[in-house]
Amino acid sequence: MNPHAKLTFTASLLLGTTITISSNHWVMAWTGLEINTLAIIPLIAKSHHPRAIEATIKYFLVQAAASALLLFSSMINAWTTGQWDITQMNNPTSCVLLTTAIAMKLGLVPFHFWFPEVLQGSSLTTALLLSTIMKLPPISILFMVSHSTNPILLSIMAIASAALGGWMGLNQTQMRKILAFSSISHLGWMTIIITYNPNLTLLNFYAYSIMTSTVFLTLNTTKALKLSTLMTSWTKAPILNTTLTLTLLSLAGLPPLTGFLPKWLIIFDLTKQDLTPIATLMVMLSLLGLFFYLRLAYYSTITLPPNSTNYMKQWHTNKSPNTLISILTSLSILLLPISPMTLATT
Repeated sequence: MNPHAKLTFTASLLLGTTITISSNHWVMAWTGLEINTLAIIPLIAKSHHPRAIEATIKYFLVQAAASALLLFSSMINAWTTGQWDITQMNNPTSCVLLTTAIAMKLGLVPFHFWFPEVLQGSSLTTALLLSTIMKLPPISILFMVSHSTNPILLSIMAIASAALGGWMGLNQTQMRKILAFSSISHLGWMTIIITYNPNLTLLNFYAYSIMTSTVFLTLNTTKALKLSTLMTSWTKAPILNTTLTLTLLSLAGLPPLTGFLPKWLIIFDLTKQDLTPIATLMVMLSLLGLFFYLRLAYYSTITLPPNSTNYMKQWHTNKSPNTLISILTSLSILLLPISPMTLATT
């Protein structure tokens, strides 16, 4: 892709995200979402592969339908209340339609079907953008209207997302699909708490973005796209694969790593809201995700599984250290000591 075109699309992506998260008018928020969609589509299709073109079409159709539904819900609310302010969402029909539109934008169950296929058809860097930056505007809108949403509907979507994300990730062998179902599972954790404590949703999103960025950048460095190549990539960068193991365990939410912090706070807050059964169910569903994270960690270490492989071990090359991966890895593993300060602010 032409560097000038890539710069234009990246700048448009940042512009659309900024417009959406800083606007308080529905039309401006919708405009930012549309700019985002139009900016990411050429980045998905840049490889000119049939799977990439298919992913582009799927992404465009779903996002266009979600944007139209969001605009429709805001128009209904403006028709009945005379308000275009995002925080003044008072019409019940508009709230349900808006929740559905945001669920389609994010990839929550039952509107998750497009996300694994789009990630599988994209490059690792584009999949990173789809998993992190592209989810910030919808989550920001959900954060602003959290007081108006239906908590029962969001809880059902959240529990279903945590269950399906963990269950469907068990038998996957493609790294991008595994990370897609991991994203769906983490979205369930973000959604379950947004009605009661929206700040914890943002904290969970920030922590997830740091950890998944580390995983995507590491996989992009080692060129590991599936499990069979991941288990032989330790010869190329042993230290990087060791830190990848710790990052994967952090994504699973194991203490004393960073990923344990948001789940711990969410369980604590759900218990304070007298929602202990829901908290218990979310913890049990996270065990499904823990299984495939442990499998990835097992494959990424020097220990090979007890079966033969047709893939040759790769040459160990001395590459220049990547400062960004080093910083993100440190943040993905060592942020748990900030939990007292986080508890004080939330």
